[in-house]
Amino acid sequence: MTLATLAEVLQPALRDGYAVGGLVCLGWEDMRAYAFAAEEEGCPVILQAGPGCREHTPLPILGKMFRYLADEVSVPVVAHLDHGYTFQECQEALESGFTSLMFDGSRLPLQQNIDQTAAIAEMAHKAGISCEGEIGFVGYANGENSAGTDPDEAAIFAKETGVDAMAISVGNVHLQEDAGDGLYEERIRAIEAVTNVPLVIHGGSGVPLAQRKALANGSTICKFNIGTELRMAFGAALRDSISKDETRFDRVQILKDTHAPMVAAARKVLDGLR
Repeated sequence: MTLATLAEVLQPALRDGYAVGGLVCLGWEDMRAYAFAAEEEGCPVILQAGPGCREHTPLPILGKMFRYLADEVSVPVVAHLDHGYTFQECQEALESGFTSLMFDGSRLPLQQNIDQTAAIAEMAHKAGISCEGEIGFVGYANGENSAGTDPDEAAIFAKETGVDAMAISVGNVHLQEDAGDGLYEERIRAIEAVTNVPLVIHGGSGVPLAQRKALANGSTICKFNIGTELRMAFGAALRDSISKDETRFDRVQILKDTHAPMVAAARKVLDGLR
C-alpha cells in the first residue's frame, strides 16, 4: 500500500521545490484515472473528495475506494477530504480511512476559524494523519467574491492551528473554466515571509499554466487543487463516446472510453507541477 498523509507528500515538495496535484474526484472513473496517471508520471497524487463528490457517494465508500487505489499503484496516494465544514464531517472522514482532512473555516471570523481548525488538526494528528486549513476566503466564478488572505493573519493562523498545509486566497477562484489574470505574487511572497507552512492554491484550474509551473518550482506553494479543467476533459470524453454511436446504451462501455483521455489530462496537470 502506498497510502500517505498530506504532510508526507508536501514536506518533500517543500524541500525539493515542486508541487503536488490535489485532483478533485467525482467518481470511480476519474479517481482511477488520476491514480494511474500518477503511476505513469512517477509522482505522488492527492485524491480529493469535495462536497459535490460526497453528495453522490458516502464518505465510508470513498475512503475504501481511495485506499483500494493506493494498493493498486506504487506512488504515494493521499486520501483527502476537501472542504470539510464541520468537526463531525471531518471525524467521519477520519473514521472512513482518509489520511488528510481539510477544514474550511474561511468564512468564519479569524479567531473562530483558528479555534475550529486547531481542534480538527489536533484530532487528525492524534490519529497520525494530516490537516489543511484555509485563511482568506477563495470565491467562486460567477458567485461569491474572494476575500484575500492577510499575511499577518496567515502568520497567526499557521502558528496557532498547527496545520500541515494552509490554503490561501491570492487571486485564485473556484470553478473558473478559463485561465484568469493570474495569482498575486507579491501577496504570496508576503505570506511566505511570515510562515514556512506549505501553501495551497484552491481553484488551480484558473491559474495560467506558465504561472502554475513557475510557482510550483519557485515558491512554497506545494499543492495546487485542480478540478474544473479535469471535469471539462471528462465531459468532452463522455460526449465523444456517446456521439460516436448513438445506439450504445451500456454505461460500462461508454465510461471505459473516458479512461485514456482522463489519464492524459491528469498526466498533463501533474507534469506541469514539476
